[in-house]
Amino acid sequence: MQRRLALYGYEPRVHAYNQGCDWPEHVDMILGGGGQDTGQKKIIDDFFQRADLLRSLAADGVPMLMICGLYQLFGEYFETVDGSRLDGIGVIGAYTVGQETRMIGNLTETSADFGKIIGYENHSGQTFLRDGVQPLGTVEQDGTGNNGEDHTEGARVHNVIGTYMHGSLLPKNPAIADFLIRTAVERCYGTFDPAAAGQTDAQRAALHRIDEIADRARRVAMSRPR
Repeated sequence: MQRRLALYGYEPRVHAYNQGCDWPEHVDMILGGGGQDTGQKKIIDDFFQRADLLRSLAADGVPMLMICGLYQLFGEYFETVDGSRLDGIGVIGAYTVGQETRMIGNLTETSADFGKIIGYENHSGQTFLRDGVQPLGTVEQDGTGNNGEDHTEGARVHNVIGTYMHGSLLPKNPAIADFLIRTAVERCYGTFDPAAAGQTDAQRAALHRIDEIADRARRVAMSRPR
């Protein structure tokens, strides 16, 4: 994301937030990763201290990408396989129930806004979307996606994307990266205008080269067995 923003002519400032850190004065985009159940339990207290703020930012349209564990905690709750329950912050109308069998492997899903999304899922939780919640995409194969049953994967609320897609999601899916970038820039500056931001011909060429590499990586990933 830093590289793409720079190649578009913008200067990104990254704040790495961990437990106990001071929250940045200004936030244009939030990226959150996954982790094991034990890791989710470790961050939950700090996470809830920021819950009202995160809900407010999401409702205000701040673009966010939440992968796997934080996708689950952005929902209503996560009931782990041992029967304990972690409440989520309710940004996404969804709940997750742990299971013994993992859903793991290469995955291609289809999205109305982003076309084919290429990634790698690795999760034991089954996530079920509430009625009316838009999935990020749909999958064809049983035993994959949010819960292995309804052929949905991920979710979208406001400008928040939740997904189980790992495997270099952003480098392999420039359309999603650019959605987050464009949304953040438009909210900050009013328009997304790389030329006005000072994008050079060399930067445009470099961005084109990166997208060509991403396209090759996508095609290789789609050809690999699950």
